[in-house]
Amino acid sequence: MTITPASLTRAAGAAAAAAGAIFIGVQIGHPQLNATSVVTTNVEVRDTLKVVMAALALVGITGMYLSQVRRNGRLGLLGYLLLSVFYLISLGTSFVAAFVLPSIAETSTRYVNDVTAIATSRSSTGDIGTLHTVFQVQGFGYLAGGLIFGIALYRAGVLARWATVLLAVGGVVTVALSVMPDAFFRLLAFPNGIAMIGLGVSLWRSTRQATVPATASVEPALEAPVR
Repeated sequence: MTITPASLTRAAGAAAAAAGAIFIGVQIGHPQLNATSVVTTNVEVRDTLKVVMAALALVGITGMYLSQVRRNGRLGLLGYLLLSVFYLISLGTSFVAAFVLPSIAETSTRYVNDVTAIATSRSSTGDIGTLHTVFQVQGFGYLAGGLIFGIALYRAGVLARWATVLLAVGGVVTVALSVMPDAFFRLLAFPNGIAMIGLGVSLWRSTRQATVPATASVEPALEAPVR
């Protein structure tokens, strides 16, 4: 199998679409997080999938940025870096949720309840230390990164523009839903998830369309008679 820039870009598109689908899927029917629920198989599987989602999303947005790096410009670089911060932190916090919190839920119940409360924009009764700042940076990366990267992709005009707009406005929707109950909080993933699916599919299709003309232009030359 030959690895080419086109095949890597298509892989990035597939990764982005898969990340968006997982991001939406894990939120459906999600129980409220606390020291009791984090030890259940249901939540542990969801948190493990979130780790996979964050890794796939990093691959996906990297492919989006590099596939049109000149068109994205400095604005695209800024948006890409901010959104990467969100997914990198999400990778870490999801790992903690999946593999650390369940192991201390019985011995440090209050701390786990405080961490899960802050993670879902609820108020806590205790201090969770540096994790509080980590969650704040994560939220900022999601809002600012999605907005700026979405605008940059829209200006580049290569990928599906409806998806770039949805990625950009997803942060605005986040601000409104973050002050609502947990059931509404889970809807935060939907704009970003749908946008990632649309951008991933668009990236895949744009790469295939770009390779077809090149192949077609070579074939006549090969078939031309030698004079």
